[in-house]
Amino acid sequence: MGYVTYSINYMGPINRDWIAQHGSDWAAGRIDVSGTDNPWGDEIGLPPMKISDWNAFGDWLDTLVTDAMYDLDQLVSLYEQTHDKITWCSES
Repeated sequence: MGYVTYSINYMGPINRDWIAQHGSDWAAGRIDVSGTDNPWGDEIGLPPMKISDWNAFGDWLDTLVTDAMYDLDQLVSLYEQTHDKITWCSES
């Protein structure tokens, strides 16, 4: 592997019942990862978070370059060292 880059891909939520239950201020999707040994790229699932956090996390990911692919926990931990904690949707 060389250098690994990240970008987020918005995929929802789009389910009306879910939005009625949780509100519309959420975004979810995946992180697209380039620069790994996989010629098609890799992806990491991204659970629902507040839209403001989604935008800030996505902007930060656009600038991040790593030597190896990080998982979601590693990315969030690194992000939260210099940014506010992400507000995740609680399903309970």
